[in-house]
Amino acid sequence: MHDHNGFPRTAKIVVAGGFGVGKTTMVSAISEIEPLTTEAPLTQTSAAVDDLTGVNGKTTTTVALDFGRLTLNESLTLYLFGTPGQHRFWNSWNHIVIGAVGAIVLIDTRRPTDCFAAIDFFESRSVPFVVAINDFDGLSLYDTAAVRDALDVDPETPIIRCDARSKEACRHALLTLVDHAIQTERAYLGG
Repeated sequence: MHDHNGFPRTAKIVVAGGFGVGKTTMVSAISEIEPLTTEAPLTQTSAAVDDLTGVNGKTTTTVALDFGRLTLNESLTLYLFGTPGQHRFWNSWNHIVIGAVGAIVLIDTRRPTDCFAAIDFFESRSVPFVVAINDFDGLSLYDTAAVRDALDVDPETPIIRCDARSKEACRHALLTLVDHAIQTERAYLGG
């Protein structure tokens, strides 16, 4: 998986989802470098704008992006870009997704509709993605079949369970995405 010059290949992965779903947590849990985050404190003003239902203890929010890196093996390094979750910061998504091979859309089953915008965004741009149900403290309100029905995603789109705090669970989500992106590319190329 080296390019023609023998350099390791890299892939850009986007981590998206609704406000407070665990995007920064995921990038931080899996990154082998100290992640770059653009966290800003939630203020009284933002509390009036943002729905804090289900994330009442949240004190900061991503305003631009989160960035991390993970070397999967000697031939593939992933660069992780977490998107901001609030609607007013979505204008950055178009820039973040440029060159991405795929995306992980995190979902909190306590607030499932928060991921619709991310799913629509990647579907409209034909970016391969997987849906990762972020199991907070083992909280599992719905099984993957029910989530698939509710989201109405393509049957080929993987839906997995994940704890965004767990390095192993995040690694599994990334490997699932890389495999899905490869399969999608092969199908597109007709082979």
